[in-house]
Amino acid sequence: MQDEVIVLSHLRWDGVWQRPQQLISRLGRHRKIWFVEEPVTPPGRSVTDRRLAFEETGSVTRVWLEVPEQGRHVGYEDDVIPDYADQLPKLVGPPQGQRVVWLYTPLALDIAVALRPTTIVYDVMDDLASFKNAAPALVEQHLRTLHRADVVFAGGRSLHRAVVEQGRHDAEFFPSGVSPEHYAAARCRTADTKPKAGRSPVAGYVGVLDERLDRRLIADLAERLPEWEIRMIGPLAKLAPEQLPQASNITYLGQQDYEDLPRLMAEFDVALMPFALSAQTRSISPTKTLEYLACNLPVVSTRVPDVVSEFGHVVYLRDDAAGFADACQMLRDLDRSNLQPQLRRLLKRYHWDTIAERMAEHAFEPVEILSDAATVVEV
Repeated sequence: MQDEVIVLSHLRWDGVWQRPQQLISRLGRHRKIWFVEEPVTPPGRSVTDRRLAFEETGSVTRVWLEVPEQGRHVGYEDDVIPDYADQLPKLVGPPQGQRVVWLYTPLALDIAVALRPTTIVYDVMDDLASFKNAAPALVEQHLRTLHRADVVFAGGRSLHRAVVEQGRHDAEFFPSGVSPEHYAAARCRTADTKPKAGRSPVAGYVGVLDERLDRRLIADLAERLPEWEIRMIGPLAKLAPEQLPQASNITYLGQQDYEDLPRLMAEFDVALMPFALSAQTRSISPTKTLEYLACNLPVVSTRVPDVVSEFGHVVYLRDDAAGFADACQMLRDLDRSNLQPQLRRLLKRYHWDTIAERMAEHAFEPVEILSDAATVVEV
């Protein structure tokens, strides 16, 4: 019998490589993985009915519901839930071992129940109800899922506190992590970190470009540092291109493959986290903090609560564009030839391998294995 994980996610597997992909790829080393995404209209052809489509991507089987052209984003909404709940159990078949249904969106709870899981895991990675254009049902479904799930994880300190206050006192805090070895090439680029002759210093950001960014701060920073390049790497979401700050020294590179990020980040002199302080960022715990630090980059951030509490001792906290500009100038010639011992300890503590292993211990029942000597051990 083979254990399996069926992930119900509001994010797509081939999107920005973040918490779901990092964790699920590790859980899939010994288990069958289905990664179920929101509905999509197939590009280049029309469909007249709703049906599941799937493809194999490495060790993961991606699944999504194909729907006729909607002219809008279609999430896990009431009118598509019955299609998933009816078709998905037929696709995956009956459970062959432990079946863990792993939720990243509470809107998919009824689909999870229809899959006859042995365990329902709710991994709260964001306060989705606070996001722009959030589904009205998110608040109610979040509370319902907290009550129904067998295991609840929270991906940030603020999120964990909120989940406990909402009545789930056994929720486990598991922060997002980092794979330090993935960014080793960025650390080893050169012992001389000073900008080369003829090259502008670079202050860079990696992540989704959405309403959580302080766009006024970014625009003002570009104006205060005309000799610098402000380099923004990541996909645009929930904003129109014309809503992004524009200046001759702001460059947008779009979404880049996870494998290419170390090379791109090695070109940064300073890493930026210019988040607006709002309801949308009150509970975020940015994965990029650790990724920047794994590159041995100096990091300048606004005072996002979880960044202050978890990384305030290794991140430069500033309140406005003037503070960001001063910090960038101060950090421009910082010696980054060696990773400091406190960073080594921090990166080891937050390694994705360790986090995934500990989460699996909560999500899967111990398996009893009978040895040749007929002794029973738990693994």
